[in-house]
Amino acid sequence: MKVLLIKDVYKLGRAGDVKRVADGYGRNYLIPQGLAVLATPGALTQADRIRAKAAEHRALLNDEMAAVAEQLTNIRLAFSARAGETGKLYGSITSQDVVEAIQAKTGIVLKRHQIDMQPLRSLGEHTIHVRLTMDLIPAIKVVVFREGEPEPALTDAAGTPKEVAAESPQAEPTAQEQPSND
Repeated sequence: MKVLLIKDVYKLGRAGDVKRVADGYGRNYLIPQGLAVLATPGALTQADRIRAKAAEHRALLNDEMAAVAEQLTNIRLAFSARAGETGKLYGSITSQDVVEAIQAKTGIVLKRHQIDMQPLRSLGEHTIHVRLTMDLIPAIKVVVFREGEPEPALTDAAGTPKEVAAESPQAEPTAQEQPSND
């Protein structure tokens, strides 16, 4: 089945494109969701108008999301997890875990579907892509380290460690520092 895309569809195409898709995909998803229409001769005459309108909308959306993308490119998330001797995790770090960590760290609300990743199942540093728009896909660093070990230091592009201001938790006063009630 040939369809004319009305809106941008991830991994399929941009608005105004004519694509050949499986009948079920077009009939059951694209057309009911308002993402596409059948590619009839009448609809094809509107393709240029749809492309121009979508380009304006895409540019406006990219301008709005540019600040969010800039904020996300500088983010680094760290997760502690239980792992075996080989570095394989007993569980996994999912896209929902990443979304919750981003929201806790920056206040940016994302959906788990915007995170382009498979569940992380090994220790180490991973690069994750966040799909804000079709054109804005910032990459974030996710570090998974063994539970009970200190969080690894940041590294720059050359791989040399940067100085990191360690966040020290508030120490509880010891028995010697606590005043006695004698």
